[in-house]
Amino acid sequence: MSPRLMRLSRATLGVTALAVGLAFATPMFVPHAEARGAGESFADLAEKLLPGVVNISSSQTVKTEGRGLEMPAFPPGSPFEQFFKDFMERNQRQPGQRPGGNQPQRKAQSLGSGFIIDPSGIVITNNHVIDGADEITVILQDNTSLKAKLIGRDERTDIAVLKVESDKPLPSVSFGNSDTSRVGDWVLAIGNPFGLGGSVTAGIVSARGRNIDQGPYDNFIQTDAAINKGNSGGPLFNMDGQVIGINTAIYSPSGGSIGIGFSIPSNMAKNVVAQLRDFGKARRGWLGVRIQQVSPDLAESVGLKEASGAMVAGVNDDGPADKAKLKSGDIILKFNDQPVKEMRNLPLIVAQTEIGKAVPITIWRDGKEVTLKVTVGELPDDAKQVASAPDKKQPGKATELTGLGIKLAELTDELRGKFQIGADQKGVVITEVEAGTPAAERGLKAGDVIVEVAQEEVKTPGEVSERIEKARKANRKSVLMLVQSGDSPRFIPLPVTPAADRKPG
Repeated sequence: MSPRLMRLSRATLGVTALAVGLAFATPMFVPHAEARGAGESFADLAEKLLPGVVNISSSQTVKTEGRGLEMPAFPPGSPFEQFFKDFMERNQRQPGQRPGGNQPQRKAQSLGSGFIIDPSGIVITNNHVIDGADEITVILQDNTSLKAKLIGRDERTDIAVLKVESDKPLPSVSFGNSDTSRVGDWVLAIGNPFGLGGSVTAGIVSARGRNIDQGPYDNFIQTDAAINKGNSGGPLFNMDGQVIGINTAIYSPSGGSIGIGFSIPSNMAKNVVAQLRDFGKARRGWLGVRIQQVSPDLAESVGLKEASGAMVAGVNDDGPADKAKLKSGDIILKFNDQPVKEMRNLPLIVAQTEIGKAVPITIWRDGKEVTLKVTVGELPDDAKQVASAPDKKQPGKATELTGLGIKLAELTDELRGKFQIGADQKGVVITEVEAGTPAAERGLKAGDVIVEVAQEEVKTPGEVSERIEKARKANRKSVLMLVQSGDSPRFIPLPVTPAADRKPG
């Protein structure tokens, strides 16, 4: 399996999963500054830990078309160009087949790392190291090769649990408490970079709680310990020899280490590993809401002093939140007594909460804090965080929001067809948005449906106008609107100062 490239917002940099496909790399020797004082060494610790770290080789059968594999691009005149041509021709034909001939299928290999957490043969690695593999081999430090069985894997956190059989107890390592790790603490990374086998690198914890936009449970430890392709699934150790992270990705323009690596925290991994060992899959807590970030404008529009928490943009029918009487427009400030400082904190907190447990949830509603009780459900495999449709209301007449550059109309069959609006959708449809207005800047467009204004349902354009005037009289800078755009509901704080009164910034 070749490496996955996961691009971030910057075009020149990428976050790269660290499994390495069958390839070769030019060794690069870079002077390394002294990491520790004279006379100090990591040798004793590394010697103790190395036997518990393994190399992982996985293979899968893939179909090819035409000439099969494509050769990587090399700089003009590269000495590796002819080498790869010869290598690929040898590996793209079966015995007796002419060079360059068609081959219906081939074996693709992936190399990664892992570590043993139980002497009985339980091995932890990344899911992307073994994803799609037909055969998985675990190679111990003494070069013993053991066939591995997949116990369970979790795509959301990129963790997999394997089992190998041995006639004697295997050397193992143990998980530590990642929450006690501090920025600046020394760490060791051990793994199989570029297929070289048991390599040890040292560095520090560079940051905690990193979000690299790879999923709802991003909470990575960042380290400057050198980790490269092939380090995927390998452990990140503290100075007590405990695993505090699973190395899984790097931030790099070239795919090589530039000192920005990311590890799954052990406290998250322990929970997932336990679920995979017990059930073969990860079972997570589920609230059943669609949420969005609370911006300063949005916070001001509902009277919240600080832009914190997660705003509920929709509630799943019959889900835990629905049964607890949460509703669109609520801002979740605490869940199970844990503060929700920003939107991305909530999915992680909920996922790690015990399924079936009744916990308190503190919300901001109608200008004050309210505490409810919610019984945490289990996240369905195919859960879609979609909001319930609003109650049915009768359509009203068309009108224009004076000074705001928006035209509204009642929902008619003609407009439903024009904007592809569902038959059950109720509210007030936007038919025109003037370019350059705050409404346009906030992404409002023709075909969007305004469902609520100031957390009250609207059924006519006139009601929308009334709510806006009420906000103006209350000296609000903006009014909160719940807008349905296609299948996605979202809250938008719309400035309510007429265009003629707005001063250029």
